[in-house]
Amino acid sequence: MTRKKVKLAYITNDSSRKATFKKRKKGLMKKVSELSTLCGIDACAIIYSPYDNAPEVWPNVMGAQHVLSEFKRMPEMEQSKKMVNQESFMKQRIAKASEQLKKQSKDNREKEMTEVMYQALAGKGLQNLNLGDLNDLSWVIDQNMKGIYKRIEAIKKGASTSSSSAAAAPQVAADPKPAVTELGLEGMQRTQAEWLNDWMNNNTSEQQLGFGHGNEMIITNFNNNHNANVWPNYFFP
Repeated sequence: MTRKKVKLAYITNDSSRKATFKKRKKGLMKKVSELSTLCGIDACAIIYSPYDNAPEVWPNVMGAQHVLSEFKRMPEMEQSKKMVNQESFMKQRIAKASEQLKKQSKDNREKEMTEVMYQALAGKGLQNLNLGDLNDLSWVIDQNMKGIYKRIEAIKKGASTSSSSAAAAPQVAADPKPAVTELGLEGMQRTQAEWLNDWMNNNTSEQQLGFGHGNEMIITNFNNNHNANVWPNYFFP
């Protein structure tokens, strides 16, 4: 469970203020001890309070004197480099808060003018705006237009890159189907020639079909029943 944020303001109740002082002083001494032990540095703490006659010193008076003597031997510029008093600390806090307020006001104004711009696009008039509002609205519109132009340029660059990549791609080879068809025809012709050659060699002399001497053709007689099936039919039994 996170600790509740403490309001940094003077505690008006005496008893509550004294209890808070004792609690915070104990925690501060513990932190200084941890810092010195974990980081191996010389540190000291001196706390004055209206509740004690003498200041409380950590780790002890001799240790505090050693650290202060080392500090005083440093150049004055180095001594005051990161040193602040209550006045300078409050000035730094105020300046930081003012800068944050300025930034937040700018963001709020930009969101307000963006809403006015969308309302105008929806048909609402701009009669109630003064000169300052119109100037701010013009700035918001310019910023949106710049974003739109940047987006368009990015899309154009992407399209041009895709086109150049497609142009640089290798050409696809021609359709190889005709070559496959030619090879198929050659195979079919070769198969038919081999079948015809085997058939002519395996048939008997009565079934021969050939050429005699000179220009005489020897034709087998197909009128008898024996030679009716000399040409085999592979599609019909």
